[in-house]
Amino acid sequence: MIPLVRKEINSFLSSITGYVVIIVFLAANSLFMWVFPGELNILDSGYATLDTLFMIAPWVFLFLVPAVTMKMFAEEKKSGTLELLLTWPVSDMQIILAKFLSGVILVLFSLLPALIYVFTVHHLGNPPGNLDYGGTWGSFAGLFFLASAYVAIGIFASSITANQIVAFITAVIISFFFYIGFDSVAALPLFANIEEFVVYLGINEHYRSMSRGVIDTRDVVYFLSLITVFLLFTRTVLQSRRW
Repeated sequence: MIPLVRKEINSFLSSITGYVVIIVFLAANSLFMWVFPGELNILDSGYATLDTLFMIAPWVFLFLVPAVTMKMFAEEKKSGTLELLLTWPVSDMQIILAKFLSGVILVLFSLLPALIYVFTVHHLGNPPGNLDYGGTWGSFAGLFFLASAYVAIGIFASSITANQIVAFITAVIISFFFYIGFDSVAALPLFANIEEFVVYLGINEHYRSMSRGVIDTRDVVYFLSLITVFLLFTRTVLQSRRW
């Protein structure tokens, strides 16, 4: 499986895709945090906080992650190399995990340079260091799990079609629904009696929970379960080609 992970990572880093994802992620967040005037601008707000980053980043990843994952299986199908890949001496799940891990590693590459924001805001505080580190590291952990869930959803979307655009749109729609859709559904009068349960099914509830700085086991289990479910869905799609 390791050679497959290396193959996927090399395909990202040998093309412009991986670099564009990292640059766009950092540029989009930097513009809102430091350039565009308003409440989201750290300098205008007067508070040493990274709330803007953790508010904007999930929306940026909502489009960037599907852009990365849309070709993982769709391109293999279109080029006819998926059948060759499935003949390798590895299981379907190992192939899926290799693609998932490569996507997660690219997400990690995007998040690591963002640590410079922590250094900057640390020194902007009055006194310096006046930053909620518990909430900050919890938010980074939540953002990593959120983006990893987007990767699993994106891989599933890529497995059901040979068209990369269709895979991209499908991944964005599913990710959007899991991020904020359950909150909207829970607000409907029909679900008034089970509102808390419906909200609990959404990503946003668990992401907000982790952003408070407390890594609750229930939140971690939720993200791992969501990732597992979509990876299993992907395996089912791949296995259906042999039926």
